[in-house]
Amino acid sequence: MAQQGNPLDQERISCSLCLDLLKGPVTIPCGHSYCMSCINTHWDKEDEKNLHSCPQCRRIFAPRPVLVKCTMLADLVEQLKKSGLQAAPANHCYAGPEDVACDFCTGRKLKAVKSCLVCLASYCEKHLQPHYESRTFEKHKLVDPSKELQENICSLHGEVMKIFCRTDQQSICYLCLMDKHKDHDTVSAAAERSERQKELEVSRLNIQQRIQDREKGVKLLQQEEEKINLSADKAVEDNEKIFSQLICLIEERNSDVKQQVRSQQRAEVSRVKDLQEKLQQEISELKRSDAELQELSHTKDLNQFLQNYPSVSPLSESTESSSIKIRPLSCFEDVTAAVSEVRDKLEDVLREKRSNVLLTGTDLDVLLSEPQPKTRAEFLQYSSKITLDPITADACLSLSKGNKKVTFNGTPNDEKQPERFTDRFQVLSRESLTGRCYWEVEKGKGGINIVVAYKQHKTVNEKTAGRQKSWALGIFKDRYNFKHNKVQTPVSGPRSSRVGVYLDYRAGVLSFFSITETMTLLHRVQTTFTQPLYAGLHLFRPTGNSAELSPPICPQHHHPVSAAGQTLSAART
Repeated sequence: MAQQGNPLDQERISCSLCLDLLKGPVTIPCGHSYCMSCINTHWDKEDEKNLHSCPQCRRIFAPRPVLVKCTMLADLVEQLKKSGLQAAPANHCYAGPEDVACDFCTGRKLKAVKSCLVCLASYCEKHLQPHYESRTFEKHKLVDPSKELQENICSLHGEVMKIFCRTDQQSICYLCLMDKHKDHDTVSAAAERSERQKELEVSRLNIQQRIQDREKGVKLLQQEEEKINLSADKAVEDNEKIFSQLICLIEERNSDVKQQVRSQQRAEVSRVKDLQEKLQQEISELKRSDAELQELSHTKDLNQFLQNYPSVSPLSESTESSSIKIRPLSCFEDVTAAVSEVRDKLEDVLREKRSNVLLTGTDLDVLLSEPQPKTRAEFLQYSSKITLDPITADACLSLSKGNKKVTFNGTPNDEKQPERFTDRFQVLSRESLTGRCYWEVEKGKGGINIVVAYKQHKTVNEKTAGRQKSWALGIFKDRYNFKHNKVQTPVSGPRSSRVGVYLDYRAGVLSFFSITETMTLLHRVQTTFTQPLYAGLHLFRPTGNSAELSPPICPQHHHPVSAAGQTLSAART
């Protein structure tokens, strides 16, 4: 048979990469032959290095050689196939570059099927048979083929490392045990492996349990995400309908007001035109009578004058001009005022409801809280535009500078506002404070309280509501004190006419700072806010005392915020 009589031919026409008969054979510059597809696949992996090598002799080619089919080898393969030559059996496959080769094969080596941890050698199927058949190899440990067998040999003594030193946490041989590791805690490598294997299994069980727990958590969060999205989508859809209805209602009311105004306009214009027409008729009649009298006055004949005088047409009843009164256009102004009042009330309602919506929405926030700012520049990132609300200002206070500054006048004005303070010289901001806010207050020549408060309720006594529902830093005669719920706390710190206020509503943090060349913490509150907050200013006498919500001054240096002399940074209410 050709397979038995031509073993050299079989090896010559086999590809060392696929270990099969050559398919589309090519010969590279070093003289070795391969399947065209096999050598192309091998070189494709080396394209990144732009250096292409022979898998057998490792000769390097640059640039990549151009491959041409070797017709002589192709004809030889075809002739030998016709004579009955086939590829080598699968169990006698030769070892490739990435395979573990049999250590006992001579010439071209076959793939190893097992490695022996005792012999520290790898065997093909043929050379492995003694390990199965001879009692000499009964205690040998066979494992899957491995190229790392030499790592089990001690580099100092050349012996197999079968012992583990727990003191030094390394594998050693028995000679190492008698030398450098003599008094160390040692066990057999197999015993250490067995113990660590148990620990490994426990660790794996813990990890698998944690994976299951986390997967459950992920599933719950996915379900929660779906619920949130569905709920949010429904809320947006419902709110759009509600606001559309509200807009339609406003448009209807707008149309009604327009019709009423136009109807009133037509009635008033008709009334005025009727009066105009009557006056014009009377003017025409008076002019006619005046002409008749003028003509009679020029009559020179005495008898004719006397005879015609009685025939002068008598004047009709006169419409006195003084009786025509111009009505003030207050009717239209009253409509505008009424609509403006509705607008203001609607704005207040929407602003308050918006704050409540924002507060409710924070419950959905599952992210970790961001760190509190530490430098002046970081605080200024949260600067808020705040204005004072005139309708809350005490009658003795006046606002200026775009409702940013409040001044104590001493003499109350007569204007009545149902929401203004009546027992203290105080004013609140128009805007509610949620999220993170920072603002600064510049005080005048008198004492002030810098206030952060819930909005006053008409049904609550202001004297108690002001203290129980507000937090205030007082500045009077170069002294600081903090007030909340009828309790006053002395505060120490550098004297300054400018004070910074920082609020983190969600975290329940309220801080007051003295602003000089540096930023010094005066007092910090940690609590839970339950309603929208408002900034406020409370002035003491004398007349002319003032305070202003002043725009923050850009810092020249990004100094960290320093603490006050006393340990007030952790103060809680």
